[in-house]
Amino acid sequence: MEPRGGRFRRRDGPKGEQEERHSGEGNAETHRAPDLVQWSQHMEAVKTQLLEQAQGQLTELLDRVMWEAVQSYPQQGRPLPSTPLDSLSRTREPPLGKRKVFVIRKSLLDELMEVQHFRTIYHMFIAGLCVFIISTLAIDFIDEGRLVLEFDLLIFSFGQLPLALLTWVPMFLSTLLVPYQALRLWARPGPRGAAGALGAGLGCSLLAAHAAVLCALPVHVAVAQQLPPASRCVLVFEQVRLLMKSYSFLREAVPGTLRARGGEGTQAPSFSSYLYFLFCPTLIYRETYPRTPNVRWNYVAKNFAQALGCVLYACFILGRLCIPVFANMSREPFSTRALVLSILHATLPGIFMLLLIFFAFLHCWLNAFAEMLRFGDRMFYRDWWNSTSFSNYYRTWNVVVHDWLYSYVYQDGLWLLGGRARGAAMLGVFLVSAVVHEYIFCFVLGFFYPVMLMLFLVFGGLLNFTMHDQHTGPAWNVLMWTFLFLGQGIQVSLYCQEWYARRHCPLPQTTFWGLVTPRSWSCHT
Repeated sequence: MEPRGGRFRRRDGPKGEQEERHSGEGNAETHRAPDLVQWSQHMEAVKTQLLEQAQGQLTELLDRVMWEAVQSYPQQGRPLPSTPLDSLSRTREPPLGKRKVFVIRKSLLDELMEVQHFRTIYHMFIAGLCVFIISTLAIDFIDEGRLVLEFDLLIFSFGQLPLALLTWVPMFLSTLLVPYQALRLWARPGPRGAAGALGAGLGCSLLAAHAAVLCALPVHVAVAQQLPPASRCVLVFEQVRLLMKSYSFLREAVPGTLRARGGEGTQAPSFSSYLYFLFCPTLIYRETYPRTPNVRWNYVAKNFAQALGCVLYACFILGRLCIPVFANMSREPFSTRALVLSILHATLPGIFMLLLIFFAFLHCWLNAFAEMLRFGDRMFYRDWWNSTSFSNYYRTWNVVVHDWLYSYVYQDGLWLLGGRARGAAMLGVFLVSAVVHEYIFCFVLGFFYPVMLMLFLVFGGLLNFTMHDQHTGPAWNVLMWTFLFLGQGIQVSLYCQEWYARRHCPLPQTTFWGLVTPRSWSCHT
């Protein structure tokens, strides 16, 4: 078309039609070019992401296969596998002594936080903390005419914290020096007669003294000085952690060290590797661990800040949802209705406390130390919230402790039983875990009330064997969460009632049965 007299007229003939068609195709290609570039860039990004994920999964798989291949290395006089496929076929059934393999990987919540929808859930929890702060300020302003945030509960809970930290010093020094020195005594080459027996006996004596220090010192300080709950938490968690690390170090290092005396094994581990193990966030000793290239100090500060925020959050929950309900409950006559209502009321603060403990410790605290030490394997937990069985929940809730129990209680139990009686080995895991959990509650609260022992060992054991991995589907996940809500409500309700009953009804005379009998059953003043 061309202009004529202010108007346009159509070019006639095939030449004009061909020019117009070529012009239209050129405009279409011009419009499609930016879309094609964007699509190509998007596909390149998708390809890069898929390659990174595949590389990480393939690396983990190959590391596990290589380790299992080393474990199944044939003895002298036996032929090597003829092909790599034969070697891989041997590792399909994991050997009895299967060991944990450490690989570089991020924590699951760090990966989920990259998704905007999951970050919104995190923002909702922050908004809940803001609501608690506003509620506290509003109530104080209405009742007392001032806007001041009081942290009486926080100050009380962390009272005498310097004394607890001072008590930690000899506990750590004992763990740092005694197990390693005992290992050196056992690894020292020399005669196998009386002198060798003397060295072995001296090493065992040192370990007995070390265990006595770790077991007796924190208990004595907590009882004699009447430490408050949070300060007791510091001592008991460090006590259990150092004992578990000492056992793992000796369990992993002693066999190779004893073989080294006969010229068959490796030399004793270095002191630097043992020192690193005492601080890194794992309970399984290895000579080396995968390390990240650098330290992100802003990530460390963020995790410590989030852990502190969780502590404040827990104080607000206890102060607003628990203390007003249970502080005077022991002064009222006992009734089944009041007990049931208190348990149901405590389900919400109980599940909040569970989530805060998980996020503050298993995610923030452990990731902060892992980042400072460039510890590469950050799988401290798995997706326990998706569990459809309690057996899967116990395996994925706390991977750090589960690895220790699996390696040194379950596997060693199977070895002692000759590879049979898996049910007995699993029951041993539940027994050890339940006793330790009950001991921690008893140490922190200052009284014996076996609520955790019954919930963990009796009901938890039954649910573990009844709600097993064969149950799948959303309904089982809902059932698992329902039991978690009720279990947390029972713990919060009964422990809070017992805490205030022991303050409202002190014993006129201290006796053994008075200490182990629940006071909330008879205290109604």
